[in-house]
Amino acid sequence: MPRFLKSKIVCIYRVPAKLRQVEAKAYDPSIVSIGPYHRGDQHLKEMEEVKLKFFQSFLKSRQEGEVELDRVISAMEKLEPRARSRYADGVKLSRDEFIEMMTIDGCFILQLLREVSGCSSSSLLQRWMLPTLRRDLIKLENQLPMIVLHKLLKLVNANSQCEYSILSLQDLALKFFNPLLQRDSHTNAASATAMNGACHFLDLFRSSILPEIPNQDRKRQPHMIRSVTVLKEAGVVLEKSPNDRAFDVQSEGRFLKIPPLHIDDRVGTLFRNMVVFEQCHKKCKPDATAYLFFFDGLVNLADDVEILHYKGIVHHSLGSDEEAANLVNKLCREVDWDGEESYLHKVVYEDIDVYFMSARAKLRGRLVHYYFSNWTVGISIVAGLFALYLTLIQTGCSVADALEYMQEESFWLFWTYDGRSFPIS
Repeated sequence: MPRFLKSKIVCIYRVPAKLRQVEAKAYDPSIVSIGPYHRGDQHLKEMEEVKLKFFQSFLKSRQEGEVELDRVISAMEKLEPRARSRYADGVKLSRDEFIEMMTIDGCFILQLLREVSGCSSSSLLQRWMLPTLRRDLIKLENQLPMIVLHKLLKLVNANSQCEYSILSLQDLALKFFNPLLQRDSHTNAASATAMNGACHFLDLFRSSILPEIPNQDRKRQPHMIRSVTVLKEAGVVLEKSPNDRAFDVQSEGRFLKIPPLHIDDRVGTLFRNMVVFEQCHKKCKPDATAYLFFFDGLVNLADDVEILHYKGIVHHSLGSDEEAANLVNKLCREVDWDGEESYLHKVVYEDIDVYFMSARAKLRGRLVHYYFSNWTVGISIVAGLFALYLTLIQTGCSVADALEYMQEESFWLFWTYDGRSFPIS
């Protein structure tokens, strides 16, 4: 077990009230309670029976032998003080209640991952449940410490002959959660260091979409990036990045490469919880926060979403581009961030902003904005310039014809200099 998991570090928090009031459903579980914070909520009780059945399936399988309940309870008793210390708010459950919660919730989660991995099949889940469970199990208040899951997985691995026994907990979890970002279920983008340091599923999945960033590259970002429309007018070239790590935004001069993102309510839930985790967890860098403020700056209007969609950077399953823009702009509401430790400092401030402030970009931006932002105005200007060009040609031809005619008719023109006249042939 990683050394990080053996220490006593708070990593599971209550969502601050000012963030919860913006979008409460993004933080409250819909069908299943994991951990102590929502244990006993009335609307989640129906799922408790399903959790018990998964718990029983985990402990006893016809093909893989049995995991003794006494061994499981004994292991959870030893973990109880450390697991309890992971929660920020004082947990009011008694020792026995907390151990029962860890055991049932932990076995339920592992059996669920097991079935999704294809090592087991069950008719307990209806088709609609799986997407909802993914969203519930990624929410910050609905987390179980990774130490609990590691210990339970270690117990079952000794008895299992399935592929499940050789898959790490991180592999199983990423395979389960990858569909939240429309990633292939087999994608595993997290580095070993990031995975081993994760304290729960939300932390793990966040680590899997982060680029590797040296600390010296993190600096204060003085301001947000301009909108897509403004950047395009100035000549910034937006490109779809082939990278599957959502946060790995790169730039070179006026070229901005952004990994594709599918915008929907699931992504909104995921990012909101990542931001809250970063706001509360001091050991966590504000990378999801920086990314969301970056996207919030890019997207002001539906036109910005339309351009990003045309470039293959943004896809959404919402009713309109305007709804997608509203969702993006709402993600950062009530989030406090002063731009410190931004991993996007180079992209926003050193590359794109330096180009944007250049004389060439300013001139291009003004011309495009005032004369070519509207296609009818643009066509009128082009037509006017073309008409002027034709007029100049016609005038030149007329002058040439006139001179030729005068020469043929023996007309002489004179010009006077110093009192004397000179003919012009």
